[in-house]
Amino acid sequence: MPWTYRHASKEWRAFLADVKERMSLESDNMAYTAVDAVLQVFRRRLTAHQGLAFASVLPAVLRAIFVKDWDVSQPPIPFADRQALTDEAKQVRVNHNLTPDNAIEATAWAIRRCTDNRDFERVLGQLPDEATAFWHVDVEDPTELDQRII
Repeated sequence: MPWTYRHASKEWRAFLADVKERMSLESDNMAYTAVDAVLQVFRRRLTAHQGLAFASVLPAVLRAIFVKDWDVSQPPIPFADRQALTDEAKQVRVNHNLTPDNAIEATAWAIRRCTDNRDFERVLGQLPDEATAFWHVDVEDPTELDQRII
């Protein structure tokens, strides 16, 4: 049985704690809404094949959130600059969305801490260049992004 299935709750709790802290949000619901919005914004820019490749390197719960309700019949739309993408994320479930300005960066930071970096980079290398930019995180100490649950 894959580790991510056996320990899905543990991975999810650690990821959610990272996101809440990085976004300075108070509740799990706020953090979930922001992460879901970021994932929706990203997947709109991928084909189904690209999206499933990306999802395959995510922990089980994030993988499920990424593919939930995805209308794969819609063609991908172009990437935009970070501010436009953030604004788009803030429009997802707008009446329940307190997504902060650093939502993409914070989600990227937390995802990088819960995925195998080699697998994550390998998949990003198969996607459009803008996908790498979307998930880019600037840190002073690269070990900050090391996978913390193995």
